[in-house]
Amino acid sequence: MSLIECVPNFSEGRDAAKVEAIIAAMKVDGVYLLDKEMDADHNRCVITLVGDADAIAEAAIRGVGEAAKLIDLTKHQGAHPRIGAADVIPFIPIEGVTLDDCVSIARHVGTEIWKRYQVPVYLYEAAATKLERQNLENIRQGQFEGLRSAVVSDANRRPDFGNASLHATAGATVVGARKPLIAYNVYLNTSDVEIAKKVGKAVRFSSGGLRYVKGMGVLVRGMAQVSMNLTDFEQTPIARVFEFVKREAARYGVMPVSSEIVGLIPKKALEQAAEWFLQVENFDSSLILENRLAAVMGGKASVGGIRAGVEPFVEQLAAPTATPGGGSASAAAGAMAAALAVMVAGMSRGKKAYQQYERELGEAIGKLNRLREELKSSIDLDAASYAEVMKAYKDAKGSAPEMGERLISDALKNATRVPLGIAQKGHEVQRLVESLKPITSKNMWSDLAVASSLARTAIEGGLANVEINLHSLKDAAFVAEINAQANTLRAP
Repeated sequence: MSLIECVPNFSEGRDAAKVEAIIAAMKVDGVYLLDKEMDADHNRCVITLVGDADAIAEAAIRGVGEAAKLIDLTKHQGAHPRIGAADVIPFIPIEGVTLDDCVSIARHVGTEIWKRYQVPVYLYEAAATKLERQNLENIRQGQFEGLRSAVVSDANRRPDFGNASLHATAGATVVGARKPLIAYNVYLNTSDVEIAKKVGKAVRFSSGGLRYVKGMGVLVRGMAQVSMNLTDFEQTPIARVFEFVKREAARYGVMPVSSEIVGLIPKKALEQAAEWFLQVENFDSSLILENRLAAVMGGKASVGGIRAGVEPFVEQLAAPTATPGGGSASAAAGAMAAALAVMVAGMSRGKKAYQQYERELGEAIGKLNRLREELKSSIDLDAASYAEVMKAYKDAKGSAPEMGERLISDALKNATRVPLGIAQKGHEVQRLVESLKPITSKNMWSDLAVASSLARTAIEGGLANVEINLHSLKDAAFVAEINAQANTLRAP
């Protein structure tokens, strides 16, 4: 199964009939509506859809066409920056697809939007063709009114698809591919929007604030609001963002009164927030009832003891099938290494003898928990990437030679990136394991020794899978780039 999320933002948050008409236009077989958010102050709506590649692409294209008919930006006013009736359309990988797959979809969608509706398109984030266009703010500079004149006179502002002019009433659309993003707003107990702007400037990364946070201050419902996008919640958790905003607001004598999430939020982000604020010792996502139930019913865990839990995976490795194979086993080894290190750090944290290392232990646990989850996901990702390679070879037989060669090359590149990521994560786990040795109980040195050995297995196994895939690739530049990254991980 392959699932892609699409979260189109339209410049209409007041006329429900128009929003419903846009949603109706996006009804395509295989696409499911998950959420709809309308905001009158921002005059903007955010729609969340999920579906397979072809269906989600067509739904997005049709939504832009309907928005172009219904929304006139020359009459539009709202608190949120915008350059188009269909302002931004990101594609996000959920299951069975990669970020590169979403980049291909974004570029196809951009081509079709211009071809069908003559709405120019800019590509952003992972789909960007220019470094400066990775950030949406750079593309939106001047908004619709400013871009309308800049696109004519400044070659650097020309769209990726379309002519050097905007659609008269629908403006332009920004299409891209990215990781899951959390649209998160914090309301302050003041109507002074200048305070929100100062807090927004302090929290956003471009002004020296938190990494993976974009922020600004606006006035909404008579309250100052710090409006933010969290572009990588695993690296910068939502709880940390809230605490930062709270601290900055206190400098001006105000405080948060509430916060809101626009659209949907990954469950893992809320799990992180629960661990942050509740300070649960040795927290793990498997402690959550629904997670454990889903894992057991899905065959990924067991309540019949340790052996019963691990045995299905071991038996799958032994089966006479190509997957799961060495890449998945390497990821499992890395995940176990991270888990052992978390156990050691967790048993030392909070004890009087190691109180001076409380901060270091807490930070290590947070990083190791993230790595453990990512390595667990890589067990399935490695198997899926192999399946993509086999499918590419099969599809290539019925394609033109050039297209077939590209299909195989793209699949092999992804099948190379996955084990490289396993090796990189294993390297980070090993570094963290070594950092724990002098600040944890000496009675647990054997557990850290095993963790270190397992981490090395993840590194060596991941690199072995990288090497075997590189032998089949003809792209010399890609091979050289991957080799350079792999060499930094190899033991001297």
